[in-house]
Amino acid sequence: MLTSITPLGERSRGSRWGTTVVAFLVGSLLAGLALGAAAGALGELVGLGSVGAAWRLGLLALALCVGLALDLGVAGARLPTPQRQVNEEWLHAYRGWVYGLLFGAQLGLGLVTVATASAIYLTCCASLLSASPLAGAAIGGTFGLVRWATLLPAGSVTTPARLVALGARLARVEPAARSAGLAAQGILAAVAALAVVLATT
Repeated sequence: MLTSITPLGERSRGSRWGTTVVAFLVGSLLAGLALGAAAGALGELVGLGSVGAAWRLGLLALALCVGLALDLGVAGARLPTPQRQVNEEWLHAYRGWVYGLLFGAQLGLGLVTVATASAIYLTCCASLLSASPLAGAAIGGTFGLVRWATLLPAGSVTTPARLVALGARLARVEPAARSAGLAAQGILAAVAALAVVLATT
């Protein structure tokens, strides 16, 4: 996706990169807000709000650990994920703002395309455990913004040579980015577990 929506690619399709990126932002943000709000409302509906904050933090810590184990493939476990990708044929079938909006909405939801990390599911879990549509929307909206921000590095791709360089740069940083994400998830799990201990002592 990142190497498909670039100033170079948009120019070749008769679209403006800025317009497509703004449409992607709108789709991703609205989808993230809606998903987070729905999960938060569900948590409120089933009574998670009456469960103590320490218990909910404990459940979040547990979810973070399970997600980490799945991401690492512990004991051969694999992250469950749909096999569906966004439809790249839309790039040639619709105007930039249309496919920008549609791609953004799908990636902002996170659950309808291939999931490469448990963070997608953990966003829903955190929204659910918030037991609040407003807090859930804030969590989901943040996720949507992060998904949109992945397009920004492509803003300098105005020539084929820069496109090749971007692809090579992404391949180089991917292992480090994955390791950083796993480390951050582990730290969050530890912080949540510590907060539970402190809240119950």
